[in-house]
Amino acid sequence: MPRGQKSKLRAREKRRQARAETQGLEVAKSTGAAAGKPSSSVFGDRPENLPAAGTPSTPEAPEGATSGATAAGSGTNPSKNINSPKAGSASSPKGTESSLSEILNNKVVLLVQFLLQKYQKKEPIRKADMLKFVIKQYKNHFNEILKRASDHMELAFGVDLKEVDPTRHCYALVNKLDLTYDSALNEDEHMPKTGILMIVLGVIFMRGNCAPEEAIWEVLNMMGVYADRKHFIYGDPKKVLTEDLVQLKYLEYRQVANSEPPRYEFLWGPRAHAEASKMKVLKFLAKVHDTVPTAFPSWYEEALRDEEERARARAAARAHTAALASVRSRAIASTSSQAN
Repeated sequence: MPRGQKSKLRAREKRRQARAETQGLEVAKSTGAAAGKPSSSVFGDRPENLPAAGTPSTPEAPEGATSGATAAGSGTNPSKNINSPKAGSASSPKGTESSLSEILNNKVVLLVQFLLQKYQKKEPIRKADMLKFVIKQYKNHFNEILKRASDHMELAFGVDLKEVDPTRHCYALVNKLDLTYDSALNEDEHMPKTGILMIVLGVIFMRGNCAPEEAIWEVLNMMGVYADRKHFIYGDPKKVLTEDLVQLKYLEYRQVANSEPPRYEFLWGPRAHAEASKMKVLKFLAKVHDTVPTAFPSWYEEALRDEEERARARAAARAHTAALASVRSRAIASTSSQAN
């Protein structure tokens, strides 16, 4: 390979790694920043069992995110700091507990970075690698660190971390809604944008299946996503919502009838109806609020009705397919008997 091409590949890899590190820190902070934000003004009355405003409802933002960002900005490696023998030392039990908490928070940030890099490079995610390169001497806390990092990935990107090979302990990041649009949207950065779509679909659902644009941005603003600002995950959020997802038919964006000046509203697009479901979206929103779908009684009932309708439609489609197959087989049998 020519030397110039090798240099370009190395530079591209460094940019990719830098992006993953920045995104890992920002994901940890942004998913935590959304915790405790009141949503009743947008979604309607606060559902039963939903944490009141000010109560953390998403995974707690790692306290180490700030220190990690500072270390990255100063050119130091946060993983070196938290894995040093002195990192866990303290002069009192209280100090030891506080120090361990900060270390584990930093480990969550580092694991998010690790998962992002693996996702971008399309490399397998192995428990052995996570232990070797991220967890290190804190193996006893692996399950806790993995759970918190998984929650951050789910809330920020809409992907689930699933164990695909229990024998070798291999994991994969799976699109939460089994949508097909990701490859069309992500291009060079390969960052899943399912998270923002699920939030928007949820607002539309909870607003009676049609949401004014201002209601969408009110919710997204709580997450640090603004129409006029470039976002570290979603790029140009307004373009993603009003152009990309509309062209891909996951959202419908239309002007409110007789509105002057013009106002706009969002609805589910045909592909959202086909590939997502109200129950899946409701389960995601329930997790954001650290509760269960039944905490939203009216929406849960609507989601159940939607599931029943989908089940009937699938059963009808299977019956139709079976009937066609039966007719075809009889026709073939009849043609064969006549030939004989």
